[in-house]
Amino acid sequence: MNILSVESSCDETSVSIIKDGKEILSNVVLSQIDIHKQYGGVVPEIASREHIKGITMVFEEAIQIAGITRKDIDLVAVTKGPGLIGSLLIGINAAKAFAFANDIEISGVHHIAGHIYANAISKDLEFPLVCLVVSGGHTELILMKEHYSFEKLGETMDDAVGEAYDKVARTVGLGYPGGPVVDRLAKEGKPSYKMPDISLGNTYNFSFSGIKSHVINLVHNINQRNEEVNIPDLCASFQETVSEVLVNKSIKAIAEYNAKMFMIAGGVAANKGLRKKIEERINNVKVVVPEFKYCTDNAAMIGVAGYYQYLSKQQTDDMKLNGKSRLNLE
Repeated sequence: MNILSVESSCDETSVSIIKDGKEILSNVVLSQIDIHKQYGGVVPEIASREHIKGITMVFEEAIQIAGITRKDIDLVAVTKGPGLIGSLLIGINAAKAFAFANDIEISGVHHIAGHIYANAISKDLEFPLVCLVVSGGHTELILMKEHYSFEKLGETMDDAVGEAYDKVARTVGLGYPGGPVVDRLAKEGKPSYKMPDISLGNTYNFSFSGIKSHVINLVHNINQRNEEVNIPDLCASFQETVSEVLVNKSIKAIAEYNAKMFMIAGGVAANKGLRKKIEERINNVKVVVPEFKYCTDNAAMIGVAGYYQYLSKQQTDDMKLNGKSRLNLE
């Protein structure tokens, strides 16, 4: 079964061809990072325009690299949300047009399901499993008892962990995207700055707004005293506090639900400090981390999720394009 998948939820335009949910025949990603750097973050209107410019080319390149024809495609999978509305609509409309023109069934895939199933590219999933979702817009603990069954155990009550990383980076002038820079500098520093308790007690929920504000105030006060901020130490202090909470809650969930496997997903899954702490602390279950290239937004993860969604018969008929094509936009 060949699936053509489309991802355009933020600032990457991506199309991939997946065979039988495992074999990546192609995965073309057109990134806009260099364009948005000058603004310190993603500008939705600019992102939408760039998707329009590149999406036809990305479709053609993905099919050409895969070495197949349109007649060989059995299903179109497209990110239906969450994400930037304008960006999403570009990918959705392109996927709908392609599916309609070639009389192919189409399925909408949840963006976070895509991140979770990026782990299935390299490993067979074993249930029950716990997945820690960490990205610029999401921080969640998910329990899966079978394929395409998601139970949210906890989530952030305010900011996502990736957003906190970027804000800390901006506060000390590290630019955008700041998360990878904070991660790199944290390795060079020591956790010498005092950080607030962000554990939220005995729950699976998270909160990163407090530590983000604490860092902003800390840097402001240091500057007011005409002192210098030790940026590597600050990054190390922030990362140690945040990663400790993420791992502690994951360990608690693994034990409570007798998980056989633990996974991480999302852009912050590429964080080397977090990966190291997981490797050190979680060793009583199978641990799966996605390849670095599948941590950030890409269409391959949407194709894999779309494959398992198709097998699990999770599609809906909310929008019919013809007798067989449909897309759930909820």
